[in-house]
Amino acid sequence: MGKEIQKKPTLPSVQRYLDIAEIRSDLVILKDGSIRAVLLASSINFSLKSTEEQQAIVSAYINFLNFIDFPLQIVVQSRKLNIDKYIADVAEKQKTQTNELLRLQTAEYVNYIKELVELGDIMSKKFYLVVPYVPGGGNKENFFRRLTGALSPVSAIRLNEKIFSDYRKQIDTRVNRVVSGLSSMSISAVQLDTQALIELFYNTYNLDIYNQQKLASLGEVQVEQ
Repeated sequence: MGKEIQKKPTLPSVQRYLDIAEIRSDLVILKDGSIRAVLLASSINFSLKSTEEQQAIVSAYINFLNFIDFPLQIVVQSRKLNIDKYIADVAEKQKTQTNELLRLQTAEYVNYIKELVELGDIMSKKFYLVVPYVPGGGNKENFFRRLTGALSPVSAIRLNEKIFSDYRKQIDTRVNRVVSGLSSMSISAVQLDTQALIELFYNTYNLDIYNQQKLASLGEVQVEQ
């Protein structure tokens, strides 16, 4: 009588081990109270440029580095190229082809693309720039204020929307400087919005399932309060 019911131990959430406290208003808020903006940048094929163009790009890059007076993180994310949707679209068009020769050629094309991707192990690359803003600039005299924010993540920002608005203005200025500097090298960059940021981290931390199980839109995502 009176058997003791043992509950299964609850596994800790992955979120406990991440530095991210919150993602909102197109910004990543870390547990120490600092914020990050993430830019997706285009790429250029440096080796195909002429000598003069290469020198101009290098010079523009040096000027860009001298122009930036805050830390900047560059992240290159490589993924195996996924063309499943493209293959499905082409296969669907194959079914509607009325010309028998075109139907056979389409089928051969689909098989060729599949083999090319599988044998060549083709990778797609995306280039991100992480723009930070640390309230107080990380000065030692603000250590205790930052420690309080770390013990209670982003509570100060949640309590005072004006403070968050001020932080946003600061990081927006930095983002504009980065975008302007990159444009001098013919590189375009766009800031990721809230939905894109959530998808980025979801895909990054779910490598095994991110192709099969897509993340729902922001309005359909349920979060714990």
